[in-house]
Amino acid sequence: MISGLAVAGPAGPAYGSAMPPIRAILLPGSVLPAQPAYDALIEALGPDVHAFAKDLELYADDEPPPGWSLDAEIEGVLREADARGWETFHLTGYSGGGAAALAFAAKHPERLLSLALLEPAWAGSWDWSPAHAELWKKYEQLETLTPEQFLPAFMRLAVKPDVVLPPPPPGPPPPWMAKRPAGIRAFLRTFKSYDLDRARLAAFREPVFFALGGLSNPDDYGEIAHRLARVFFPDFHLEVFPERHHFDPPHRIEPERLAELLRRHWEGAEGSTPA
Repeated sequence: MISGLAVAGPAGPAYGSAMPPIRAILLPGSVLPAQPAYDALIEALGPDVHAFAKDLELYADDEPPPGWSLDAEIEGVLREADARGWETFHLTGYSGGGAAALAFAAKHPERLLSLALLEPAWAGSWDWSPAHAELWKKYEQLETLTPEQFLPAFMRLAVKPDVVLPPPPPGPPPPWMAKRPAGIRAFLRTFKSYDLDRARLAAFREPVFFALGGLSNPDDYGEIAHRLARVFFPDFHLEVFPERHHFDPPHRIEPERLAELLRRHWEGAEGSTPA
């Protein structure tokens, strides 16, 4: 079954259109569902971009599936693309969805026209700096916290120390929020064990776009951006949003600017693709 937010625009090219529409799948992070995460961005992209915001397989049921890993998200993206008849497409992922996008690029590069990463999360067995390794020890310590303590502590680690995080919205939390502590813990576990094929990732030759918040924790997302640019991707573009951080990301707060950058990224990728 197809899950997530409906595409912006019709399922196929507009009548009389000379060029096929841009096709993109958008993966959310481990907290906000796909529709509220991406509805502003999809509106800003316009009707000639067929952008589909896909919910994570992780949250298909009340509890994470037994043995869940990023491979479940890869299979979900394949099912979604195949159901839409998209042999190739652009893939965008934020936070945990960005980790799934990286894993997809390593396993199925032939399906992607480009990759866009919005502060993707990652740990794994890379050769991290001491600061990044120390930060991930703090993430691992979250396992001992209660659900009420977990999310505030998780959010604090993702931003610079002087960032003031917004309070929770008034009123009772939405029903989907009850799934999030267990889902985030599942991500943290798979980051420690998932075997991302670094050689296959380094062989990815399509354009890669990376959006980085200037107020996010530089020992986390800043280092990931540096490592991906230096070690893996030859066609890599980093765009910094100075006033943004991981929990007020550009796809929600500056959707028009991000939409313009993504369109440029996608159009450039399609222009460089052999006919």
